[in-house]
Amino acid sequence: MKIKVNNLNIESILFSGACFRTIKENDGSITNILKDRIVNLKQEGNYIYVESSNNDNLEKVIRTYFDLDRDYNSINNEIIKRNNDLKDMVNKCLDYKILRQDPFEMYISYILSACNNVKRIRGIVKRISETYGTKITYNNKDYYLFPTYEQLKDVTLSDLRKLGVGFRDEYIRDFLDKYESLKDIDKLNSEDALNKLESIQGVGLKVASCILLFGYGRLDVFPIDTWVRKYMSNKYNIKGSIESIKEFSKEKFKEYSGLVIQYMFHVERNEKD
Repeated sequence: MKIKVNNLNIESILFSGACFRTIKENDGSITNILKDRIVNLKQEGNYIYVESSNNDNLEKVIRTYFDLDRDYNSINNEIIKRNNDLKDMVNKCLDYKILRQDPFEMYISYILSACNNVKRIRGIVKRISETYGTKITYNNKDYYLFPTYEQLKDVTLSDLRKLGVGFRDEYIRDFLDKYESLKDIDKLNSEDALNKLESIQGVGLKVASCILLFGYGRLDVFPIDTWVRKYMSNKYNIKGSIESIKEFSKEKFKEYSGLVIQYMFHVERNEKD
């Protein structure tokens, strides 16, 4: 399948640290494990070439995953209109989009991110998938989907420890115990949703924000990490707590705070690389 795109760089997005199931192939293409299928993606200019283990609604799945139907052009113009000092930063991020990933996978992936790095998170997610997920053979290779709630709901602390999740075993178990009560999250406003997510053991503002941003597409929540704190310090002389950055962002960037924060992260990370 061939999908026309504008202002999109799939490699930059898929290896930005927001998802953990991507594999760079020798031919330059990227294999990614989504909720219910394996996809192989190759970009040539303004086209993505897609092959998949499951072709049902494939274009819709890809468009949703890369958030292609959101009008980023209008959003970026509005951000610049309100904050002309961000023009250079926004222009460096025109090909960046917020991935819309499976919420259940995002809960566990970002709970695993506590005091962790991308390489280790990828390894743990892979082990969880290989142990409890559904196997799919695609192009003569075996892949494993991330398990569903039904496949994971009875996992024990001992089971989780064997997978190398460390102290996060209790966090995951607590999430699974509360999962049924979290199904209304998308109906809540972002502040209430954050508060509800922070009731899960081990989930603070950053993890809750990542879940809402990458699992539910909420652009007004803002994961704050080292790169963002550096940018805020250098550009706005804000050197205080995460809470102070949150309040500043909420006031200055309003409903696009999460997107602006991700742009900051994207720019700082790429300029370091």
